[in-house]
Amino acid sequence: MTLAGRVGELSAASQLSRSAEGREVTAELRDLAGSTIVLTGAGSGIGAAAARQLLAAGVNLVAGELHPVRLEPLVAEFGDRVRVVAGDVGHSATATALLDAGREAWGRVDSVVANAGVGFFGGLLDYDEAQVQTMVSTNLLGTIWLARAAVSHFREAGGGGDLVIVGSVAGLGTGGGNESVYAATKAAQIQFATSLDREVRTEGIRVSVIAPAAVNTSFAVATGRFGDKRPEEGDFLRPDDIAYAIVTTLRQPRRLRTSLWSMWSLAEANG
Repeated sequence: MTLAGRVGELSAASQLSRSAEGREVTAELRDLAGSTIVLTGAGSGIGAAAARQLLAAGVNLVAGELHPVRLEPLVAEFGDRVRVVAGDVGHSATATALLDAGREAWGRVDSVVANAGVGFFGGLLDYDEAQVQTMVSTNLLGTIWLARAAVSHFREAGGGGDLVIVGSVAGLGTGGGNESVYAATKAAQIQFATSLDREVRTEGIRVSVIAPAAVNTSFAVATGRFGDKRPEEGDFLRPDDIAYAIVTTLRQPRRLRTSLWSMWSLAEANG
């Protein structure tokens, strides 16, 4: 069974299991069906996997993508449950357009997933100026603009909301070699998220970071870690793994929040 199918089976508000003594134990899970979620970078990799798992859970999806042609199969399959917003997340107008699309189509936005990201790998002097600016604009400013639009909307609509940020373990502790600028943007992204969490949690707004290590996507090809293999044949995390973490975080009962969820494959040493 695919992870998307697994998510679809968990659509009830709670699930029952049995303890060793045979007693029924209830694990609370929020039902996402009918909620509206904004997801950036929805056309490939982690974003594409998250889009399908969220739709399997019954959500209405505002899919943000720099290259909207990538979303045509998703729209063809799910129809009116998907709204596509094309744009660069590094521009604040794109964040506004994403929240506006959800509000206009379904009345409000319940959750926002800041997933769009970009990385160029190599020594500090190997990057050109445009590459440095793109990483800062997409990874950091793109997160800030989307968070500002989300918090503004959540406050106006009332009832709180969720902001899930897809970061990277590159932003935790000691960064890896040949990714200094990328690691810097991811560290800043995580620091922004943890600080914002302290600012807005009393309003019922939860801010969470999902920080994976290497993922089998084309995003990480430039590191050379796949050798002669295609990305999908790698030994690392799969996009569905991170997508499942996103959905799980959103389905947690409102009384708790996940601040930081770091993820490593068994094939990769952490730290």
